[in-house]
Amino acid sequence: MKRIEILLVIWMVAASAQAQLPADVQRLIALGEYSFAQSALRDRLAHESFLTSLQQLEYRFEIERLERIKKDFTQTESNILPFIRTYLPDITSSDLTRWEENKSLESRLIDGEKRYFNYAHYNLFRIDPTLRRIKAQKDAPSSPADFDPIEHSRHIVETALRSGSVSVNPLRSRITYSLAVHADAVPPGKMIRCWLPYAMEIGGRQENVRLISTEPQQRIVSDNRRDLHRTVYLEKPAVAGQSTDFKVVFEMTSLGYYQPIDAATCRQAQPDSELEIYLAERPPHVVFTPEIRVLSREIVGDETNPYRIAQKLFAWIDHNIPWASAREYSTFRNISDYVYHNRHADCGMQTLFFITLCRLNGIPARWQSGWYIEPSDDTMHDWGEIYFAPYGWVPMDVTRGLQESDDPAVEWFNLSGMDAYRWIINSDYSQNLYPTKIHPRSETIDFQRGEVEWEGGNLYFDQWDWDFAVEILN
Repeated sequence: MKRIEILLVIWMVAASAQAQLPADVQRLIALGEYSFAQSALRDRLAHESFLTSLQQLEYRFEIERLERIKKDFTQTESNILPFIRTYLPDITSSDLTRWEENKSLESRLIDGEKRYFNYAHYNLFRIDPTLRRIKAQKDAPSSPADFDPIEHSRHIVETALRSGSVSVNPLRSRITYSLAVHADAVPPGKMIRCWLPYAMEIGGRQENVRLISTEPQQRIVSDNRRDLHRTVYLEKPAVAGQSTDFKVVFEMTSLGYYQPIDAATCRQAQPDSELEIYLAERPPHVVFTPEIRVLSREIVGDETNPYRIAQKLFAWIDHNIPWASAREYSTFRNISDYVYHNRHADCGMQTLFFITLCRLNGIPARWQSGWYIEPSDDTMHDWGEIYFAPYGWVPMDVTRGLQESDDPAVEWFNLSGMDAYRWIINSDYSQNLYPTKIHPRSETIDFQRGEVEWEGGNLYFDQWDWDFAVEILN
């Protein structure tokens, strides 16, 4: 294996490799002594000449991983209390302790100080059902949204059934995505390498992608079939005192999708050469742990029909794993295991957990991600695809979940359908960028914001800003 390929593999999976770290370093990490653990690893890198190349890469990643966790846990008790007291004026320290113990309020000891996750106080009112109701009652009623996803789903279902086509209601849009590296983040004259998100061509889902312009003009557009993270690669030298700006503008046609599923016709998928990888474990984040196996049996029971099994798993996540903001994915060792033990997750984590449960039950499932581009809500988002024989691959979005409707097709729309307001960038997770990125990625699983580096190393998210605009053309 070439050195650059080894490096890529290590940066992608090293977050799961704590068992390979020295025992004293593991103890320091468990005690929350991150800075001491980092110093111990730096000392080994400087003085232990017998370390293999893989061990060196692993140690360097762990130093970086701990630094990233520090950046995600910067809040103190005095920072989070004012927001919580907006809704609960009489809370005490014992309340905070109770919420921490039941994992509704995420905190950890870092270098001798208790630190809360940057969004822990907001997540508290998303994770705890009682507090969620209190906040909803206290907040002023919001004005009706311009976009109603349930009515949009209903329209897609009706059009698909009437036309006999699964792909309907094409939506033409223009995307402008820009990224600006902070002034003096890189020495003047040094070349900055930048990968911006682009649109995949997927028949019946996203078509007629047309590149309009890039800044700078010289670029490399990754291959649509080979590269499962679709990118536009750009280079520009840094200039003293100035931000370094990159931009891509393109148009695409997105389509709404709905495949009606008759459970009576569903059968177990045969693990042929195409499907077998979507039925298998994929460490570190898709692993059939003993605890997840037990949970799966509890949810599925004696059901044997693949579609009914998928419905049970989908509904269980919808009811039991509330959406909450999450720290950066590169800091997790096993995301599906984290979701199991903490019982909350953001969209990508919910999707990986659903994929894990589906594969465990013999149902092929895979990742897909990009952005929502709804009129009232454009934001990064992760979802996936699921395979039902004899229907084939269909889109699914476990975060959108079940919808309140008396029509089963609308209620279960997000298990075999998808709205047109999507920008699909990725057809898998933790895939190569093109050209290959040399230094560790800021995001080791997803690719939505972009990636940036120079010869001196990776440029993390706090060293650059991104901007995104969408114009609906029809």
